[in-house]
Amino acid sequence: MQKEQFKSVQDWLPFETILENGIVKLKNNSYIKIIEIIPINFNLKSELEKEAILNSYKIFLKTCNFNLQILIQSNKENLEKHISNINIQKKNEKENIKKISNYYIEYIKQLNQNKKSSNKNFYIIIKQAIENEKLEENIFQELNERYFKIKECLARCGNVVKDINEKEKVKELFVSFLDRRMYLL
Repeated sequence: MQKEQFKSVQDWLPFETILENGIVKLKNNSYIKIIEIIPINFNLKSELEKEAILNSYKIFLKTCNFNLQILIQSNKENLEKHISNINIQKKNEKENIKKISNYYIEYIKQLNQNKKSSNKNFYIIIKQAIENEKLEENIFQELNERYFKIKECLARCGNVVKDINEKEKVKELFVSFLDRRMYLL
């Protein structure tokens, strides 16, 4: 009887290495760059602003003549600190204020339980495959050009675009996607 061989997590993941500039080399000899998008609140805009934003977004989609992936990460809010502050403050209050505080705590716990108080993070992942034995430098340059194109287009929509260019930040992002238990508080 032969023992079953288990692969390590590193064998299972498609990543070969995370480079110092935040670019990730995949096992299939392609590279990815991760960009964080801090969105605007579209619902708070006037109708004229909304139309301008949508037109800018259309230009973004037409301009990006390369593959990209939009990734949305939704996390429950950690309300422990907020609830702890309420509990500290209510100690010195009158009984009716304590009662209202308790109702409020139950209300926000219920909102969080029903996933109505979530935090969303938005990312764009761009990929560049090695073609005709390009040098790594050329691939990095192409990824950075695509990043600047995305940044310029999405800035017209009012979004803030951040380059995730540090190895540690990329690691943290991967851990946050792979270890969802961290967000199930």
